[in-house]
Amino acid sequence: MITSAIAVAFAIVVHESAHALAAYLLGDNTARERGRISFNPLAHIDPFGTVILPLLMIAAGGPVFAFAKPVPVYLGNLKHPKRDEILVSLAGPASNILLALLATLLLHAFGSMPASIYVTMGTGAIDFAVLLFVSSISVNLSLAFFNLIPIPPFDGSSLLVPFLKGKALRTYYELQRYTMPILIVVLYLLPSVLHIDLIDMYFSATVDPLFFMLLRFALG
Repeated sequence: MITSAIAVAFAIVVHESAHALAAYLLGDNTARERGRISFNPLAHIDPFGTVILPLLMIAAGGPVFAFAKPVPVYLGNLKHPKRDEILVSLAGPASNILLALLATLLLHAFGSMPASIYVTMGTGAIDFAVLLFVSSISVNLSLAFFNLIPIPPFDGSSLLVPFLKGKALRTYYELQRYTMPILIVVLYLLPSVLHIDLIDMYFSATVDPLFFMLLRFALG
């Protein structure tokens, strides 16, 4: 639980900072001025989405997810609003995939260290480090692909927006107010009532193959 909590906290911080940094590099300084390019978790924590909601989900015994404060981005400040909105949105998932790759390389390098270092570290520290790297790979891949689900306000919604116009676009944005009910149905009601786990199916086709591929490389 400790290694997972550390991995989740760092993954969320990097994810949100990546959004803010991408917006800044593309012309919008809003998030940077509000301190959102930061490794300080307090700059990104949403009291409900980051703390209360995950605790409630743990108590309910179901899937757990969390979200941070939205990164403020004003499209009018971006150099190429339509293109740059997509780039800013994808910066978050991309940063998590990079973190997963970094954790893979660190785990691989960890296994190649001299035996004397393992003796110095001790069994407890070695186990903790390995679990932390493995958790980081899993958590970052899960966060990246979960955010690519094309439901507003998730990052994946920006991939559909350029193809929608008029009423279709307005209707799509109106979905945002129903995001939480939709997630409750998908995460809890469908699996428990109809035994249909859409997230598990989605992760089985995306996260799981990548996770085991990276793990094989890291431990190979």
